[in-house]
Amino acid sequence: MKNIILCGFMGCGKSTIGKILSEKTKRPFIDMDRYIEKKTNMTVSEIFEKYGEEKFREIESGVCFELSQRRGIIIASGGGTLTFQKNIDILNKTGRIVFIDVKYEILCERLRHDTKRPLLQVENRDEKIREMLNKRTPIYKGASSVYVDGNFASGYVADIILSILR
Repeated sequence: MKNIILCGFMGCGKSTIGKILSEKTKRPFIDMDRYIEKKTNMTVSEIFEKYGEEKFREIESGVCFELSQRRGIIIASGGGTLTFQKNIDILNKTGRIVFIDVKYEILCERLRHDTKRPLLQVENRDEKIREMLNKRTPIYKGASSVYVDGNFASGYVADIILSILR
């Protein structure tokens, strides 16, 4: 049974949709960022602050490999996970990558009060979101075999994903 890997920008609903998919399919759900936090006993922000983004990405790639050894799981990748080809290659071997695409305006609203995502702790958050979204969207599209419009309620998006994958 292939894994289902959810990708997309921060705030697109990967974790929420992943939990819904898990309930509907009875498959285990793993949020990569939470998995990394448990594994390192540090928050993502603490890892960034203490060791930097490069070290975080190294840990993240190791987790991609680790999770790719399992079958039949649902994975919510981090927002930057699939911006690296080695992670795409690792996860593609055992699963289907699903890109959840959400409009810029909706992402800005969802992320407006976020204090946990290190890359968004900047003065002009909306500008940073636009810059990162423009850079990452083509990468997400290239990495995924399934595209889903994520501008709807999470349960509806989960149902669309299931209907496509069946």
